Amino acid sequence: MADQQGKIMHIDYTHREYESIRNDLTQIAERFYPDSFQDFSEASFGSMMLDAVAYVGDQLSFYLDYNVNEAFLDTAYQYTNVVRHGRALGYKFPGRPSTYGQVAFFIMVPASATGIGPDSNYIPTLKRGTTISSDTGLGFVLTENINFADPENITVAARVDSTTGAPTHYAIKSYGNVVSGQFGQETIAIGDYIKFLRIGMQTRNIAEIISVFDSEGNQYFEVDYLAQDMIYKEIVNSNYKNDNVSSLIKPFLVSKKFVAEIGETGVVLQFGSGKEGLSDVVADPQSMALDVFGKNYVTDLSFDPTRLSKNEVFGTVPSNTTLTITFRTTNPVNSNLAAGGLSAVTNALFEFENKEILTNSNIQEIIQSIEATNEKPISGDVTYPSTGEIKQRIYDTFPTQNRAVTQADYESMAYSMPSKFGSIKRCSVQKDPDSQKRNLNMYVISDDTEGMLATTNSTIKSNLKTWLNNFRMINDTVDILDPYIINFGIEFVVKSQESSNRFTVLDDCISAIKGRFSTPFFIGEPLYISDIYQTLKDVIGVLDVTKVKVTNKAGGSHSAASIIIDNNISQDGSYLVIPNNAILELKFPETDVVGKIT
Repeated sequence: MADQQGKIMHIDYTHREYESIRNDLTQIAERFYPDSFQDFSEASFGSMMLDAVAYVGDQLSFYLDYNVNEAFLDTAYQYTNVVRHGRALGYKFPGRPSTYGQVAFFIMVPASATGIGPDSNYIPTLKRGTTISSDTGLGFVLTENINFADPENITVAARVDSTTGAPTHYAIKSYGNVVSGQFGQETIAIGDYIKFLRIGMQTRNIAEIISVFDSEGNQYFEVDYLAQDMIYKEIVNSNYKNDNVSSLIKPFLVSKKFVAEIGETGVVLQFGSGKEGLSDVVADPQSMALDVFGKNYVTDLSFDPTRLSKNEVFGTVPSNTTLTITFRTTNPVNSNLAAGGLSAVTNALFEFENKEILTNSNIQEIIQSIEATNEKPISGDVTYPSTGEIKQRIYDTFPTQNRAVTQADYESMAYSMPSKFGSIKRCSVQKDPDSQKRNLNMYVISDDTEGMLATTNSTIKSNLKTWLNNFRMINDTVDILDPYIINFGIEFVVKSQESSNRFTVLDDCISAIKGRFSTPFFIGEPLYISDIYQTLKDVIGVLDVTKVKVTNKAGGSHSAASIIIDNNISQDGSYLVIPNNAILELKFPETDVVGKIT
C-alpha cells in the first residue's frame, strides 16, 4: 500500500487479534485519510467503524485457527472431531459404557411325586432378555439363558407338609450375568434408493444395536466395516446337557449389513451402495474361485476369510421399506450398583419343556416366585473417556492393526473392548517375571458407585479374556489380575503472605490438591512429590511451601494394601516409586489431605 507521496507502507500480516488490528487500521486512517478522518475519539462514528472491522477480523482469525486446529488429531479439542479422527484411523468409539455383573436367581418348584427333589417337568429355563430393576430405579438385562435344571445349581427344601413333614416345594438357586440398561425399539421409514444411506437414531444413550429388520422380514447385520462379508452367529446347542456348552458359533456370509457409528450424542447407521438383488455375496465358500484365468501362476497371496467375494458395493441398501431397530440403552446415570441393590424381576421370560402336560396354576406359581439379588457389586467404568484419553487410545489402536504383539497392543485391545461387554478404568500389561515362557500379567481396575477404584468383577474379566483371544499371539498366555490399591494421604505446611487470609489460603491449598489428583492414576504410575510442591506454590496467597509429606492410608474404609513410604522414595526425594502391580488413589481427600499454615 502506498501513501500520497508514493511511499510504501508496511502491513504486518501477523496481527490477528482485536487490539492490533484496530491499531493498524487507525494508523492507516491517520496516514492515508488525514483530511476526511480527523476525529479519533472513542465516541466518534469513525472509531465505531474501526471497532467493527477489527471485531470482524478477530472473529475470522479465531475461526481460522479453530478450523485448522480441529483438522488434525494432535490439536483437535472438540470431542466429536477427536472421535471422527479416530474413526478414520481404525478406532471404534465404544459409546457410553455398560456395567456387567453376576446375579443370583431363585425360583420355587413343586416337589416330585415321591417328595425327593423337585419335579423335573416343572424346572424351567430363564431366557436372556429378562429384565431386573434396582432399588434406585436402574434397569439391568440378563445376557444369557439360565437352566435351572443344571445339576450344579443349589436346591433346598423350601416348604414342607405340616402333617407328614415331607417337602412340597423346592427352592433352586442359579447364577446369570446381567448388563445395565433396557431394551427399546425405533421404526424408521425408508424412501427411494440412496447410495451409502445414513440413518440417525433419535434415542440417546444407546449401548448396542440388537437387530435391524425391514418390512419384508429381512435382517441387516452389524459389521465392523462395510467391506466385511462374514459374521459369526450364535446357534443354540442341542447337545447342551451333555457338553455343558449353551451355544455354538458359526460363520455366516451376509450381504445386508451396516456399520453403527456410536457418538457422544447419538448413533448413526451407515449402509453400503448396492441395490436389492444385485449385491449378494458368495453363498458358499466352496464356490470361491481365484483370478488365475489365462495364466498358470498366482500373484495374490493374501486371502481374507471375512471377504469371500470381490463385490465393491459394500452391501445392500434398504429402500421403500420400514426398518424396525431393536437396541439396548444403558442407564443415563451411574450404572454401578452396590451388593444387594437389585430389588425385583420386572419381566421374566420363562421357557418350559412339555408345557402342554403341565398345570397352568403351577406354572404361574413358579413364575411369580422368582427373585433376584446381586451378591457382589455390579461395577465398571461408567464415565466417557476424556479427549486426551481418546487420543492416546487412537495412537495405540492405529499401529496394532487388529493384533496384539507388544505390551501397548494388549493394553490398546483391552481399552477397545466394546462397552456392551463391560468397561475398565485402567489397564497395565507386564511380562511375568516368574515365567520362562511368553506369559503376560494384565492388571485391570474399575470404579464403584462413588467413582472410587474397585476390583473388576469376574464377568468383565471373562469377557475381556474372550475378547483378547481374538487378537493375541498363539503362544502368548495372559493372566487377568487385580492390582493392589494403595490409598495415600498428604500432609503439608505452607507459609502465607502477610496480606492474605490464612483460612482462605488453607482452603484453597486443599482444593488445589484435590483438583490435582481428581484424575485417577495409572497402574504403576509414580507420585511426583515435586508436583505437590508446585501445586501449592501456585495457590494465590502462598509465599512458600515448607513441608510436604506423603502418608499411607490402610485399613478401615481404605484399602488393606500398604507400602513403606520411606523405602520407596527416589534418591533425590522427588517422587514415590509404585510397583507395577499397584495403583495409587487419594480416596478421601476431605480427610486424607491435612494442611497447616504459618
